[in-house]
Amino acid sequence: MVVGDSVSRARAATRPGLQEDRQHAAAAPGLQPARDEAAARADEWPPPCRERRPRRPSASIERMTRADFAGLVLAFIARLVTGAQGHWKGCPPKAEQRIYFANHQSHLDWVLIWAALPRELRATTRPIAARDYWTSSRLKEWLTTEVFHAVYVNRQRSDDQDPLEPLVAALKSGDSLVIFPEGTRSAKGEPQPFKSGLYHLAEQFPGVQLIPAWIDNVQRVMPKGEVVPVPILCTVTFGAPIALEPGEDKRTFLARARDAVLALRPVVA
Repeated sequence: MVVGDSVSRARAATRPGLQEDRQHAAAAPGLQPARDEAAARADEWPPPCRERRPRRPSASIERMTRADFAGLVLAFIARLVTGAQGHWKGCPPKAEQRIYFANHQSHLDWVLIWAALPRELRATTRPIAARDYWTSSRLKEWLTTEVFHAVYVNRQRSDDQDPLEPLVAALKSGDSLVIFPEGTRSAKGEPQPFKSGLYHLAEQFPGVQLIPAWIDNVQRVMPKGEVVPVPILCTVTFGAPIALEPGEDKRTFLARARDAVLALRPVVA
């Protein structure tokens, strides 16, 4: 047996490549222990649990700012309280530059239109807000500036101030607008005569679509003088776009625009 073992070892030593393997093993200390350790782990049962890495938030969540989150919450609340149902009768919701013009009954009017728009359109649609009211507190100013990106207009201004200047600047930058051509809220069922601002904007920006809209029931959610909304179902109906006709005068155009808004009013049976 001793002689046989000696012969086996001698034959193994002369096997081609064996000497090189031994030299590689000697040159890489720790290789064999690592192999032994891997083999030992393979024999373990049950196998050890792998340590889980913490999951990173998605890129969309990482990019969402506090204002973006507040916008989602406000849109949810508006839909919860009012329903904020948008009915597109004359045009589909598309990512085109538009001026949405509607009847004006409450401070919630533009919030309701904004909430009724698809989320992808809200980012480029800016409401018109009265500066004196919507900057009267830090919260109102933050909401209108950071969340809604409102365009402020001055209700009291000097004779040399152009009331359309901030609206023109917003349109030149490619934004869409939500405006109320009456200029003030009305407690009546029908909108008051439209002021000339819509006509001048249509004249300066013929390529921007003019979309009439009718807001229903919002005056009952937050009537003039109230600060706490009442849960009532509201709707926003968007009609077919209109345009300033060649040679059409201001009075005729504004009357036609008002009629386009009135035509969207729900018929009471």
